[in-house]
Amino acid sequence: MQADPRANVTQLLKMAGEGDSRATDELLPLVYEELRRMARAQLVGDAMAVTIQPTVLVHEAYLRLVGDGDVSWNNRAHFFGAAAQAMRRILVERARHRGRQKRGGGQKRIEMDDALLATEPEAETMLALDDALRKLEAYDPVKGQIVMLRFFTGLTNEQTAQAMGKSATWVKEEWAYARGWLHRELAKQADKD
Repeated sequence: MQADPRANVTQLLKMAGEGDSRATDELLPLVYEELRRMARAQLVGDAMAVTIQPTVLVHEAYLRLVGDGDVSWNNRAHFFGAAAQAMRRILVERARHRGRQKRGGGQKRIEMDDALLATEPEAETMLALDDALRKLEAYDPVKGQIVMLRFFTGLTNEQTAQAMGKSATWVKEEWAYARGWLHRELAKQADKD
């Protein structure tokens, strides 16, 4: 009988958190494909919108996660949540770097659905979404976590439920609420511009 790869990842995360550099080296091959899938969920789509390759995004995110050697994750879900945060920060930084900090009055409505998961948003959209998501995380951190797992990692409701230890129905309801909340916040931001 073969060992559960999820348990192996959890064990390696624990060992890496305790300073075992060998565990950090062994961790990347086990999580690489899932991290690439997360990155592709952000970057696949319109070739003109893609400004960073999934491999580059994965490597940048992984270096941020383990680069300083001071890592500590509670479990696999915590690690992938941290990876989603790292990818989000990288994309926001890239959007800011492209010099598009102003959103302007002609901002398009942002639909928080699975179609948006397939492309990297425009710089203005990414910055507006980041601002709104920060407010949501301050208002309700759990809903913010659901957005991170659904939007930034491309997980399904079922996968998000598994990562959070909740039911898929609960995640579906919370995701719907979070999307509505973000729509209202983004509309307020667009009205101000």
